[in-house]
Amino acid sequence: MSSFDLSEILGNPEYVSMLLLGIKMTFIVAIGSWVLAMTLALLLLGLRYAPGPVGNAFVTAYVSYHRNVPTLVQLLLWYFGIFTLMPDPVTFWLNDHNAEAIFAVIALGLCQAAYFSEDLRSGMRAVSPGQMEAARALGHSYVSAMRFVMVPQGSRNALPALINHSVSLFKNSSLAVAIGVAELTYAVKEIENLSFRTFESYLLVTVLYLVFSLMIMALGAYTARRADPVRSGRA
Repeated sequence: MSSFDLSEILGNPEYVSMLLLGIKMTFIVAIGSWVLAMTLALLLLGLRYAPGPVGNAFVTAYVSYHRNVPTLVQLLLWYFGIFTLMPDPVTFWLNDHNAEAIFAVIALGLCQAAYFSEDLRSGMRAVSPGQMEAARALGHSYVSAMRFVMVPQGSRNALPALINHSVSLFKNSSLAVAIGVAELTYAVKEIENLSFRTFESYLLVTVLYLVFSLMIMALGAYTARRADPVRSGRA
C-alpha cells in the first residue's frame, strides 16, 4: 500500500504544467460565463420592468426553464444537441476555436443569467418606487431612470446574493469536464490516471477549489463594503 506523497504530483513539472493549464481554463470559462450571465441578467431585468406583459412573460419562462433543468443537462444539450444542428461552416469554425469551452461558457452563462436576474430583481424590489417616479419627474426617460437611478441601487442591494451565485458559477465550471473542456477537474483526472495517486490528486483539486472560492468571496465582500456608502465612510 503506497503512502501519502503529494510531492509525486507537485514535484513533477509535467503534472504542474497540466494543473496550471487547467486552472487557466477554469478561470476562462468562469469569467466568460460570468460576463455573459451578468449582461443577459441586465437585459432580462429591463424586459421584466418594461411596459406590457410580453417581456415579463418571456423572462418568467426563461427563468423557470434555467432554474428547473439541471445545469449538466443544459451543458449536454448545447454540446451534443444544438452543436450538431449547426451548419458545417459554423461547426468547423467552432472546432478550430475550442468548441467545448465556447459551449461551456454559453450554457453556464445562459443558466446563471436566470439566477442573476432574480437577484437583481430582488434588489430592485427593495428600492422605493418613489425613486423611479422622482427620476421621471426630473426628466429621465424610462431607460435613463433604470440606468442611473434604479439599477445602481438595486445592484447594491443584490450584492450578497450575486456574490453567492458567482461562487456557485465558479464551482459549476467543473461540470464542463462532461463535454471535454480541459479545465481543472479534467486536468486532475488526467494526472490521477498517469500517476495513480488518487487521494493526492483529488485532495489537491479540493484544496484549490476551496482556495479560489474563498478568494472570490473575499473579493465580493470587499466590493460590498466599497459599495456601501455607510461602511465605506462616504455617507
